[in-house]
Amino acid sequence: MILYEYPFNERIRTYLRLEQLFRRLAELMNRPHALDHHFAIQTIFEIMDVASRADMKSDVLKDLEKHKQQLNAYRGNPAISEQALDAAIAQLDDCFTNLNALSGKTGQSLTENDWLMSIRSRIGIPGGTCEFDLPAYFDWQHHPSQERQADLQSWAATLAPLADAIVLLLKMLRESGSPQKVVAPGGQFQQTLPQGRTFQLLRLRMDLSTGWIPEISGNRLIVSVRLLSLGADQRLHPIQTDGSFELTLCS
Repeated sequence: MILYEYPFNERIRTYLRLEQLFRRLAELMNRPHALDHHFAIQTIFEIMDVASRADMKSDVLKDLEKHKQQLNAYRGNPAISEQALDAAIAQLDDCFTNLNALSGKTGQSLTENDWLMSIRSRIGIPGGTCEFDLPAYFDWQHHPSQERQADLQSWAATLAPLADAIVLLLKMLRESGSPQKVVAPGGQFQQTLPQGRTFQLLRLRMDLSTGWIPEISGNRLIVSVRLLSLGADQRLHPIQTDGSFELTLCS
């Protein structure tokens, strides 16, 4: 099975981008090779770029507080476990406290590291981090892997509060939807969204063996999916047969 996700607004789009970058960073940091650590540093800079919006931190804090208020509304509901409710609210409180404790934008403390910023100024240039450009960086790449990993973990720790908050918010968003099996006649699917409810994320899961690739579009009123397949000419073509997949709308 393969899972596609489609955000309905720019805020969720940014959250998904950050989640992907945090996953990549964690994967690269755990590897021992210097080349992996080079791309880990590049990923840290990408996270800083994506999270550099002035309102990024406040948006995440608002979302955490909104979820907390929504959960508190379930207090006294006999169908809801108070223990599970307390645990979820505690997670939100921890993320809020840790993120709120950071001063300035995400990764601002890293901008005060001249050595890192010298790499950042060159890493976007093709071949710009050669040993004759950045000899100190070239030397660092020859340090024992344990030392490089310790440095990476130290730098990544400044981004961890945002990472934890993003992961929690997306987890709660994904859990808000209920999957349903749908059919796309002739490879085309369209559904009008119910009024009075604002959806933020579409999740589409299908059998990988079909070779189908979904082209998703949507807004607050309607969602549309067109199923495509990669032809021998290396171009995408609409499929002509009926297709089915699992669709989840999350709010």
